[in-house]
Amino acid sequence: MAAKKVITVFGATGAQGGSVARALLQRPGFAVRAVTRDVTRPASLALRDLGATVVKGDLDNQKSIEEAMNGAHGTFLVTNFFDSFSKEKEVQQGKMVADVAKRLGTKHVVFSGLENVKALTSGKLEVLHFDSKGEVEQYFWDIGVPMTSVRVSFYFENFITVMKPVKAQDGDHYNLVLPMADIPMDGISVADIGPVVASIFQSPDGYLGKAIGLSADRLTVPQYAEILSKHMGKTVLDSKISPESYEKLGFPGAKELADMFRFYQMKIDRDIELTHQLNPNVKSFDQFLSENKEALKC
Repeated sequence: MAAKKVITVFGATGAQGGSVARALLQRPGFAVRAVTRDVTRPASLALRDLGATVVKGDLDNQKSIEEAMNGAHGTFLVTNFFDSFSKEKEVQQGKMVADVAKRLGTKHVVFSGLENVKALTSGKLEVLHFDSKGEVEQYFWDIGVPMTSVRVSFYFENFITVMKPVKAQDGDHYNLVLPMADIPMDGISVADIGPVVASIFQSPDGYLGKAIGLSADRLTVPQYAEILSKHMGKTVLDSKISPESYEKLGFPGAKELADMFRFYQMKIDRDIELTHQLNPNVKSFDQFLSENKEALKC
């Protein structure tokens, strides 16, 4: 029997890395080396119970990265801008993994990337947590590492957490505060990304050296609001806020998020059909909410 291909998964106890680790563990041809900063936390122990080898690792430490990747067939890399709010640090982490992959001869890296918005818009828009990943994407390809970038869409999970509908001042309805005008916005559940990545590792032909845009649904804000109303049992309306007003809301990162929504309005490249091919069980927004009704309770 052929030996299993070892895939190193960075961020394995996070939402996206955890989804990838669990999906790979369900594929018979793969073994998972789950990398985390704390091997004793419950999420680490849960992965070990599922059959992963859990190792301590740090994306800021080159020796740690080399130990985590040494001998592995492939690597899944997700970086988190919001750990440090530093574009420079995220780029440094990504480039370090790319350099190690080149040196070790890693056969396939799947990177959770995004577009370099600043470069694509000639500096008109700047979305640091996109731009850093776009810079890392290009670096992987420039130095010749066999890499596939998976560019995710707006997380459905945002609708039940940080961007949950807010009660209107008059109290008779809730507002969905997303500055998208009438332009549809792509979305996906982070839980559905893992099976997509597992499929790419399993059948890499056609995906090496490419960026793939992932999406489960493409809806306007009123359509998202209508589905939220159905599952909340309360009236949810589109606030119709503009990007200009959104960036004046004053919370940390408001300007960056306003530019992200401006970029979304440019109808970025996300492929619903391909996403469904790579993960036939990918959930629509309606299905996602039906499974997460508890989180919607206000």
